[in-house]
Amino acid sequence: MAISKIQTQNTSIVKIFTEITKMRLSVSVVFSSLAGYFLGAETVHLKTVLLLAIGGYCMVGASNVYNQIVEKDLDALMERTKNRPLPTQKITVKTALSIAILLTVTGIVLLYVINPVTAMFGAICIFMYVSLYTPLKTKTPLSVFVGAFPGAIPFMLGWVAATGHFGIEAGTLFLIQFFWQFPHFWAIAWFLDEDYKKAGFKMLPNGKKDTGTAVQTILYSIWTVLASLIPALGMTGRLYLSTLGTVLMGLVGLGFIYFAIRLYKQKTNTSARQLMLASVSYITLLQIIYVADKFLR
Repeated sequence: MAISKIQTQNTSIVKIFTEITKMRLSVSVVFSSLAGYFLGAETVHLKTVLLLAIGGYCMVGASNVYNQIVEKDLDALMERTKNRPLPTQKITVKTALSIAILLTVTGIVLLYVINPVTAMFGAICIFMYVSLYTPLKTKTPLSVFVGAFPGAIPFMLGWVAATGHFGIEAGTLFLIQFFWQFPHFWAIAWFLDEDYKKAGFKMLPNGKKDTGTAVQTILYSIWTVLASLIPALGMTGRLYLSTLGTVLMGLVGLGFIYFAIRLYKQKTNTSARQLMLASVSYITLLQIIYVADKFLR
């Protein structure tokens, strides 16, 4: 009986931790960083991979905890977030803050062991996400622009972890994920617009689900695809795409743009949700294709 109670408590603790650090999101960000590492590494070191994975999760998890502390009252107003640990008081703000600080310190230390530049970008990512993006969400639609900066860091962070410096290659990876943020988050903001309005979040560029927003979504989708093809031109140092890789990225890119155009034509929550899924598929396939193209060509 006592053992069963302990197991239940442990399960509850793990569940709260995964919820407050947004495990699925954090893992996807870590995947992005690891893809950047494999692209930049001339020799893959398991120690660095582990440090980047754990340190990266700590940094992203810390950002998510800080975010939920700041927005705990707003989260309680929305259907999507009302059951999070803080609004439901499964965890106190003091405990959440302790977790966030512990994750921040651990993350920075682990990334610093890789190299100081990686730790610096990790710290910048947390600062921009929590201190700039989070408070701006209720102030202006430009919050998405500001949030695109920390959101674009993980992919290039992996390259910096592998090389120790920021160059044209890391800059290109940053550019790709920077442009990608816009159609991705506008698609989410579209089908969650009613829920976001309950908390006063201003995420859509025009403030509403209209033609202007849909057109901007198409434009940023196109820019994302074009940025993704830059390595094929041979102008980005060691970051290069073969002919096959370029063709594959072109096809995947057309699929991404198709769903953006579909949102423009239909202007429905369903088409917005489909674009969101397409955007996640696009960035994941891009990272897989980039890495496979490097090691198989």
